[in-house]
Amino acid sequence: MTIPLTKEESVLLRLIGSAAAELKTPAWLIGGFVRDKLLKRPVKDADIVCLGDGIALAHTVAASFHPRTQVHVFKNFGTAQLKLDEIELEFVGARKESYRYDSRKPVVRTGTLEEDQARRDFTINALSVSLDEAHFGQLHDPFNGLEDLENKIIRTPLDPLQTFSDDPLRMMRAARFASQLNFHIEGKTFAGIRTDAERIRIVSQERITDELNKIMLSPQPSIGLELLYKSGILEIIFPQMTELAGVELIEGKGHKDNFYHTLQVIDNISRESDDLWLRWAALLHDIAKPATKRFENGHGWTFHGHEVIGGRMVPRIFRQLKLPQNEKMRFVKKLVELHLRPISLSKEEITDSAIRRLLFDAGEDIDSLMLLCNADITSKNKQKVKRFRENFDLVSQRLKEVEEKDRIRNWQPPVSGELIMETFGLPPSRVVGDIKTAIREAILDGEIENSYEAAYQFMLKKAGELHLKPVK
Repeated sequence: MTIPLTKEESVLLRLIGSAAAELKTPAWLIGGFVRDKLLKRPVKDADIVCLGDGIALAHTVAASFHPRTQVHVFKNFGTAQLKLDEIELEFVGARKESYRYDSRKPVVRTGTLEEDQARRDFTINALSVSLDEAHFGQLHDPFNGLEDLENKIIRTPLDPLQTFSDDPLRMMRAARFASQLNFHIEGKTFAGIRTDAERIRIVSQERITDELNKIMLSPQPSIGLELLYKSGILEIIFPQMTELAGVELIEGKGHKDNFYHTLQVIDNISRESDDLWLRWAALLHDIAKPATKRFENGHGWTFHGHEVIGGRMVPRIFRQLKLPQNEKMRFVKKLVELHLRPISLSKEEITDSAIRRLLFDAGEDIDSLMLLCNADITSKNKQKVKRFRENFDLVSQRLKEVEEKDRIRNWQPPVSGELIMETFGLPPSRVVGDIKTAIREAILDGEIENSYEAAYQFMLKKAGELHLKPVK
């Protein structure tokens, strides 16, 4: 069997095969490129393994291009990389590896192609294709990876405990591939993950978070997250998330399982947006419910203030997971804090003032907030969902109407602090801030129009109440 290649890919791979023949070092295309070609998925990089010096092969291939392509060498790993316009190539010599129990750094020795394939994480990633001219394109599949591709199975080529003990990050990669490809993890392989879950602790947080983000960006993140939960890994790497799980009953009254509700919200938002940080907002929107859960006699379960407490938890969680401490974190924090506002508006008479304040507080993130709130509508009660959606649609329509009329989104004060100081001869002071705040509140309450003239006249009136007079 051969894999489907474009004309450009075939030319490039034959060129690599010729360079390998020149060095008398047989070479194969291996891993993700082969897998994705067979699955008809787009490819961005290709791994080349050879029986010899991978770095030397990379230099020989680079010399075939005019002008010569730059080779990036990683001596510590014995690999070399070429970056072409459409694809990245990585070259390495075939190897076999052994690991100490307390380290992910392998002891590397020269190996055969079969030994190199055996050290791969999963059978679907151990497929190789010959680049030798006589056998060009032929598939080499010692672990039945092709059959696993066809059956949508993730399985380790060796005993799972050996594969995962060698490199514990592979446990998270299994969950990630299941989420990306909509595959299922074979029973013995998943049992190995559960047995070896604690070994994830030796992996750096950066590598863990990288895999977590890849799961978050997959078409259906709930698949990977649920696998991490059921395997015991999620409790180790992100315990706050697992605290959402479970239902407690008092006096016959229970609450929804907030873990599975959160998974549903993430999947809902993922159908609408591929924004990683909006997906993180979905993941964290109810993160403070365990901390705020209370049972009130005659009423039932409450989670008062979970949006406020949740917002405070976001920076700590981002530091814990080594996620960026920048505007991305502030965006997630803001959406967690505001995620109840549109829904709460739907439960009461919607005033222009309430809509203006929501537009002002959300600013340029109002559309993302509304996507999150829409995704947050989950219930097995179809009538309840229908009612919520009708109310939500009403809030959405009112947002459009008020924004068109009052232009509050990304609002800038019509009268600046500098103008207030200049008009009344004031230095920077609290009174200047008080006048600015009064103008803002008057606009948001609909007391005055959102215009320079109305704001200027209101400024004069407010200053008069404070016994201030314009300077001549």
